[in-house]
Order: sequence, then C-alpha cells, then structure tokens
Amino acid sequence: MKKNYLILTFFLWMSFHLRAQTLNIEARLLNLPDVTFEKVISSRNSKITYKLKVKQPIDHADPKKGFFFQKVFLTHKGFDSPTVLIIQGYQANRNRIHEVTKLLNANQLNVEHRFFGESKPDSLNYKYLNLQQVTSDLHHIRMLFDKIYPTKWISTGISKGGSTTIFYKYFYPNDVDASISYVAPLTNSFEDKRIYKFLDSIGTKECREKIKKLQFRLLKSREEVVPILRQYSERAGWTFTYLSIEKAFEFAVLEYPFAFWQWGHSCDKIPNEESSLEETLTYFLRVDPISLFNDQLIERYGSHYYQAATEMGYYGYEIKDFKNLLFSLPVDTNPHATFLPNKMTVTFDGELLGKVHDWVQSKGNNFIFIYGENDTWTSCAVPENDTMDAEWFIMKGKHHGNARIKNMNDSDYKRICSTLERWLNLNIDR
Repeated sequence: MKKNYLILTFFLWMSFHLRAQTLNIEARLLNLPDVTFEKVISSRNSKITYKLKVKQPIDHADPKKGFFFQKVFLTHKGFDSPTVLIIQGYQANRNRIHEVTKLLNANQLNVEHRFFGESKPDSLNYKYLNLQQVTSDLHHIRMLFDKIYPTKWISTGISKGGSTTIFYKYFYPNDVDASISYVAPLTNSFEDKRIYKFLDSIGTKECREKIKKLQFRLLKSREEVVPILRQYSERAGWTFTYLSIEKAFEFAVLEYPFAFWQWGHSCDKIPNEESSLEETLTYFLRVDPISLFNDQLIERYGSHYYQAATEMGYYGYEIKDFKNLLFSLPVDTNPHATFLPNKMTVTFDGELLGKVHDWVQSKGNNFIFIYGENDTWTSCAVPENDTMDAEWFIMKGKHHGNARIKNMNDSDYKRICSTLERWLNLNIDR
C-alpha cells in the first residue's frame, strides 16, 4: 500500500508541476509583443510545445515596408534551463526534438526560415531575402525570449541551416554562447569547384568508375529512358515545364555522383553492365530521384535557389566527360544547380562570403563543426584551425544524413560533451 501511495503521490506532483509550468509559460507568452501562440498536442513527446507566429519586418531596416509572420515551434523545459535555437534552412513542417536539446535537457525554439513554408509575406519581394535579413529574424526572436530564458543559449542547424548558423554568429556574435553547425557548406564562390576535386578523389577508383559507367549507360540509352521517365512522372502527378523532361533527365544524371556520396550509398549496389535497363533505372531513381527537377520542387525551393545564386554560393556539374552525350543542356559551360523563381536574372555577390571566410578563421570561437567524411558537402567544410577555441568532427564513414552526435564514437562523444560543459558552465548527464 505504501508503495502504491508513493507512486500516486509522485504522479500527482508531476501533474501539478506540469500544469504550473504550462500556466506560467503561457502567461509569459501572452506578454510578448507581436507573438501569438497555440498549444501543440503531439504523441511523439510529452513536452510542453507551442506553435508561435512571430511578427517580423519584411525589411528590418525599414519596418514601414510591411510585415510577415514567422512560424516558430517552442518546446518548454524550464525557465532556468539552457535554450537551443534550431535554425532551419527551409520550411519546418513539424516540430522535432533535436539531439542537442536532448543532450542539454534544454528548451527549444525551432525557427522556420524566412520566405519558406508558412513564413512568407503575401507578396515575395526577393530583394529582402538576404542573410542580413534572415539573421535579423533570428536576432529578433532571441531578444524576445531573452527575459523568459535568461541562461545559456545555443544555436544549431543542419546543412543549409548549419550554414545559416555560421552567418548568424557572424552578424550577431553575442547572441549565443555556443554554436553547433552540422554538415554545413561554406562555399567560396557561385560555383564551388572544390566539389569536383572531391568527387574525383572520394572512395576507390573502382567505385568512381562504376558511377561514371552508369552515367554513360543512362545517357546512351536516352531514347528508351526518357519515355519511361515521362510515364513515371505523369503517374506521380509531376510536371516539367520549368525544365523539360529531357533537361531534367540530363540534370539528374549529372547530379548522380553528388547525391551518391552525399547520402552514403553503397558501391556494391551499383548495377553493372549485365543488369537490365529496368533494374538500372529503378536503382538510379532511388538514389537520385528525378523529382528533384520537377516544377513542384523547383517552386518549393525557389527561395533556396535565389539565396544560392545571389549570396550563399552553390555548385555546378562538371561536364568534360559527357559533352558528346548531352543534347538538351548547353555544353559550353558547366550547368549550374540553381533554378531561380520565374527564371529571373540575378547577379552573384561574393563579398559577404569572403568576409565570413576571414572572420571564421580569426574570430570563430565557440563553434562545433560536424561533418561526414563521405558527404559531398564536406568538400566545402569550414577549414580546421587550431588557433580558434572551436572543435571539428569529421566522422569516418558518415554522410549528410548520419553525421550526428548520436553516431559518434566514445572518444568524440566525450570531447563534444566536455567542450559544451566548459563553454556553457553546466554538467551533461552522459
């Protein structure tokens, strides 16, 4: 009986404590200017979670130009807990508890990127989609929650979100106590040619030859392949008007090595010459889906392509080995992997990239950079620098999707925990 009484008492206390926390955070949210919220009920976790709409100026330098509402998910742990700012590179369709949030037993603010998902003004003026405005959004959110969460702050992001994490600290170096950037490219130009060198050297020579042979086979079989892709796309409801299906096919073939290494595919599973064309095509679409080049995805990621083509830089496709097999794409220059909204014409400005490259080598303290050894984007990694109070983890055998703290070996895991404990002045329950 005594044991059952103690269990009941514990659950009653937990229920009371949770309700008190809920009422307390909601009262504080109500007092925030330009923020509305609704509670999110999720079966994935038992945390107190809210979907916020934060009013943001379209132009932080001139609020008279109008506003939009930015979607943010708040997961509340405690007012004395550290807070993790999740920087998304794209839309945030649902809230996920990040591994850093779990590691630090922290609050979490999961921020959808400006001009993606629900975080759009009524009319998109791409003039205001630049990294100064993007990081000002983050800074505004950070300042709004400063009094609610007055202890340690950590920013983190994955891929494009990881790159934005770097730019955020560049523009607002005092906003957070630590930054963790996952698989984040910091390119050096509009067409970062370090990627070509990476693709020419990663893995074994045998594997690279198998990749190239598959590309040659598909391009040589275009008369058979393209009609199959057209039927496949029609059944899926995809359209190809921004790019013709023929251009999309050639882009997909050129993209294949990039996607292969980015997502950690196995050389042993590449079809050989004895495999049927149907088997080869099925494999190819699994590794490098042609949907990446359909109208629907090009429109969805239009803001990303704009950022890549104007400020962030990106990549192209080296075609020197394929010129005689390309009939839809131009062969006088390497095709670029950006597809601008409405096929607008823009000019790339690399001034900010140059400044950030210099800054991160001289002032990039309290950064943790995590990369996968086999990830194509690691070719554009922030270079290691032992003069900075920063840590680099190049995870052996890992790729864009699994270079994560949870997959680190014991030595690296201990190093990242001890680094965060030192920077944040807390103890991590390991």
